[in-house]
Amino acid sequence: MALLDDPNVAPPARLSACIYAGRQNTSVRAEDRIATPARNSIIMRVIDYPKDMKDHIGEELGASEWIDVDQTMIDKFAEATGDHQWIHVDVARAKREMPGGKTIAHGFLTLSLVPRLGATIWSITHRSRGVNYGLNKLRFTAPVPAGSRVRLRQKLLAAEDVKNDGVRLSFENTIDIEGQDQPALIAESLSIVYP
Repeated sequence: MALLDDPNVAPPARLSACIYAGRQNTSVRAEDRIATPARNSIIMRVIDYPKDMKDHIGEELGASEWIDVDQTMIDKFAEATGDHQWIHVDVARAKREMPGGKTIAHGFLTLSLVPRLGATIWSITHRSRGVNYGLNKLRFTAPVPAGSRVRLRQKLLAAEDVKNDGVRLSFENTIDIEGQDQPALIAESLSIVYP
């Protein structure tokens, strides 16, 4: 159950406050913290309106939960995209020929996790829709071996007004691999949200 859907959790006094699930952050006032019985220690920021994102430019918005990237996920992505290169789908050959002896996730699979994981970091209460606008930079900096766990960290780089009262958001996205210093990817993404 999503933290915001839990009927046992009272809404914050200010919707722009962070909702806490067990991790301290001294940048948020004590009265804006909510204790919850969540299973992890992620922060969900809840913002009132798209224009309010401007108040968070330059901030690390948080980190998502760790999720498993297993062979089943990799195989489904290969089927959806038609990318069946052996380094992704041939477990026996990868065991013999790949460093570490495992298949690796497609780079674009790793990138495709950004929206899913980003939705656990922040949300805007009063928005009608959002659209992906593109990427400014994208680097796949380390492979994600099958069976790894990854998470997303996001920093808001910019928030600019666009037509129809929309706000174009620019994020620095970093996908971490559990237990490794080198991230899997770093991407600057753009999206537009509308009230």
